[in-house]
Amino acid sequence: MSTEENKAIVRRFFEEGPSKGNLSIADELLSPDFALHVPLPASSGIKGINEVITACREAFEHLNVTVEDMIAEGNNVAARFTARGIHKGSFMGLPATGKPITMTGIEIFRIKDGKIIELWGEANLLGLMQQLGIIPVPGNQD
Repeated sequence: MSTEENKAIVRRFFEEGPSKGNLSIADELLSPDFALHVPLPASSGIKGINEVITACREAFEHLNVTVEDMIAEGNNVAARFTARGIHKGSFMGLPATGKPITMTGIEIFRIKDGKIIELWGEANLLGLMQQLGIIPVPGNQD
């Protein structure tokens, strides 16, 4: 597959999965051998990505994930994203605050035979905790 086709798969994953909560897209876009590497508690494989998507959508009302940049080389696609929502449910054991959030992150996808076979994700969880008031912002004396 071309790098443009691989980027289209990743863009569709973000649009359908995290932004719309369409968990059935996993069967279409992810390999049965899918491996997930993210800094959140989750099962392995497709079950794990569906757990992450479900947990985020339950925690953040009106969750929308925008792909800001994509770079592809060979079978790998890197995507820089921004997630926005309102903290209306528990997240990682933290009770809802009602605060709006904007969180950035980068995910690297490996594509094989037209399916996502691996995902490595890093998100600015420190910035998120600061927005929610869980961790103070350095230098902020509020």
